[in-house]
Amino acid sequence: MAEREWFDTDYYKVLGVTSSATGKEITRAYRKLAKSHHPDTNPGSEERFKEISVAYDVLGDAAKRKEYDEVRRLGPAAGGFASPRGPGPGNFNFQSGDLGDLGDLFGGLFANRRPRAQRGADVETSLHLSFRDSVMGVTTTVSLPSNEACTTCKGTGAAPGGYVTCEFCNGRGVTNDDQGPFAMSSVCTHCAGRGGRIVTPCAVCQGSGREPSSRRVNVRIPAGVIDGQRIRLKAKGSPGANGGAPGDLFVDVHVASDAHFERRGRHVTTSVKVALTAAILGTTVEVPTLDEPVTLKIPAGTQPGTTMRVRGRGVPASAKHADGDLLVSVNVEIPKKLTKEQRTLVEKLALALHEEES
Repeated sequence: MAEREWFDTDYYKVLGVTSSATGKEITRAYRKLAKSHHPDTNPGSEERFKEISVAYDVLGDAAKRKEYDEVRRLGPAAGGFASPRGPGPGNFNFQSGDLGDLGDLFGGLFANRRPRAQRGADVETSLHLSFRDSVMGVTTTVSLPSNEACTTCKGTGAAPGGYVTCEFCNGRGVTNDDQGPFAMSSVCTHCAGRGGRIVTPCAVCQGSGREPSSRRVNVRIPAGVIDGQRIRLKAKGSPGANGGAPGDLFVDVHVASDAHFERRGRHVTTSVKVALTAAILGTTVEVPTLDEPVTLKIPAGTQPGTTMRVRGRGVPASAKHADGDLLVSVNVEIPKKLTKEQRTLVEKLALALHEEES
């Protein structure tokens, strides 16, 4: 940015605060304006959003704000710059040579400019769960791809001795050019503002400063997830840059089927086989659950297909839901073949039941 813009632009006015505003007041004003003018929610406001961001980039940093205030104090409001034709309204007649210190001030302002914080990227992965873990919840680990700083060059991207300071800006990242009464500061075009360049890239990362790797992340899968569900885990994605927040991790859940259990909402279903005589006379049976087996009483006269409920043995309770139950379907086994003696007994039973009904 040209120095003239710093004299002409009132960043306090851009953010709608006074020059005596506190750091908290400036941050509060910036967040409010950035939210209102963000291009994602307010298309067409890109320039306004950029103006707000530039203003906060200076005023939000105590050191840069101090330098900016000093620059403003030396600007037109305190006497102004004279044109080449003569002194300005405040009787100050600055020549380009008089601006050396001011150019240094701007150079320091640009050189100290911090990279803008960037939020880390969101990451997607998939996770295969057993039926039990999907119902009860589980803490597990997932392996995620990651680009970490190259261990060979420590993230510089350069081989040993392969990085040189830019000879055009002397490592400052900006250059000052005298143009008439003004000294213009701009990003160094030779090093793109980095202050140096790589002449011999790192042989491992080829100059990128990064190398592919993986990282293991602990994730908590809540109880009651279903097959195909996507879970969002905040701040478990890629790390942010320059102090930015991490991205989020999105986990696509795949649940394996189970030989004994199924889901019905918050409830778990299963079945148990009972002999015909046991259904008629009543009995107790052991029923498997996702924890320890339980003993279930089968009343006399239980009909085939009857569903019995074991409370609290389904999906565990959450902040929004109570415990689910285990629903047990009773399958009465009917003999396919009978001996002559068994058939005689059944016929006697049938006759007795018929006479009782009559």
